[in-house]
Amino acid sequence: MPALHRTRSAVVAVTTGALLALAACSPATGTGASAPAAPGSSSQSQDATGATGSGAPATPTTSAPPQLPGGGRSLLPEYRLVGYAGVPGSKAMGRLGIGDLDERAAELKRVGTAYADGRKVMPVLELIATIVQGRPGADGKYRSRVKASVVDDYLAAARRVGGIMLINIQPGRADFLDEVEHYEPWLEQPDVGIALDPEWAMGPGEVPMKVFGHTTGKEIDAVAAYLSDLVAKHDLPEKALVFHQLSPSIVRDEDDIRTHKGVVVIKSVDGIGSPGAKTSTWKRLTKDLPASVDPGFKLFYEEDGEFGPIMTPKQVLALRPKPDYVLYE
Repeated sequence: MPALHRTRSAVVAVTTGALLALAACSPATGTGASAPAAPGSSSQSQDATGATGSGAPATPTTSAPPQLPGGGRSLLPEYRLVGYAGVPGSKAMGRLGIGDLDERAAELKRVGTAYADGRKVMPVLELIATIVQGRPGADGKYRSRVKASVVDDYLAAARRVGGIMLINIQPGRADFLDEVEHYEPWLEQPDVGIALDPEWAMGPGEVPMKVFGHTTGKEIDAVAAYLSDLVAKHDLPEKALVFHQLSPSIVRDEDDIRTHKGVVVIKSVDGIGSPGAKTSTWKRLTKDLPASVDPGFKLFYEEDGEFGPIMTPKQVLALRPKPDYVLYE
């Protein structure tokens, strides 16, 4: 197994014990939690009759369709997304697991200013909500889920900095779509999207941290279609669907990913190493990028830092194609 993958596997293995204390291994159907409040929602209601003091029916009022936190209903090309990833209490799994969540979110907003380059910047909190495990668990799926209250906390923190939340899924042996549907109450909100981590998507008989995971364009497309239906049903602004990839074999048949109204599909190139190595991985994984997929780039504070200074915003923005999403872990 490549050394780089061993590094990432070890990180997950070391933190598994702590994460199990945090996570709730609930069934794949149903969340057991009430839907999160929409931003700016009100508990006030109108009289069912709509009557006025004159006896004439009131003119029906229609609320404006929900907007993105920074305004508008389209993510790209209006915004460049800049994010931190992580899970509470785990420094090894990303910046969002270090210290106070609001402090990290504010820090992210400051980091994002260097990536504007003519666009508005959208802060992104990428919460690793479905977490791969080295043991099968009660349902044999090799994954756990954070509690609903954790998802609520991260969404609230994203809203406080005018950003969005992405729910990151490391599925183990669970199906991506089943895991995505588990988070539907949050996905019905205008500021929540999905990030898929197929490196941790196991087939039958495969065990996480012993083999590379993998998925297909059709599986990603099924998630995109599901999100597109939610967008249409609830008249939501554009949603982001990110999939992470560090080698070509992890996602097969990318051309099967189609364009879906209301959904921006982004490939986050996740190679670890020096700036030169990361640039080579970038070129290899974006060379034949389907027209339905936009480019994203991931930086690792610790793993990349072992090879020298991590890439600067100027170096990242010099990549071609230019990333629409930049994520720090």
